Amino acid sequence: QVQLVESGGGLVQPGGSLRLSCAASGSIFSFNHMGWYRQAPGKQRESVAAISIIGGMTLYADSVKGRFTISRDSAENTVYLQMNSLKPEDTAVYYCRGLIAGDEYWGQGTQVTVSS
Repeated sequence: QVQLVESGGGLVQPGGSLRLSCAASGSIFSFNHMGWYRQAPGKQRESVAAISIIGGMTLYADSVKGRFTISRDSAENTVYLQMNSLKPEDTAVYYCRGLIAGDEYWGQGTQVTVSS
């Protein structure tokens, strides 16, 4: 059973930073791609960043380009999302998603709140 567990969320002031972690129950090389999504209250879930596990290619939503960085650590079987220069509009529940041969797996989510 594949499991993804997010951590690292919390309350941060505007302009601050957080690093989210997504730990996989097995090797992340089982996945084709992994990514981070977020869902704010009353809004649809949206893609934030994605990474191909083998090649390490990355994609970002325009709203986070230059501020967020997705990375992977195969030794730790973990994907990270480094979030800098956070804005109140980044407030949301952040979810980790993994794809294996077309099947998707989701974590339980971690809350990020950006507020003064």
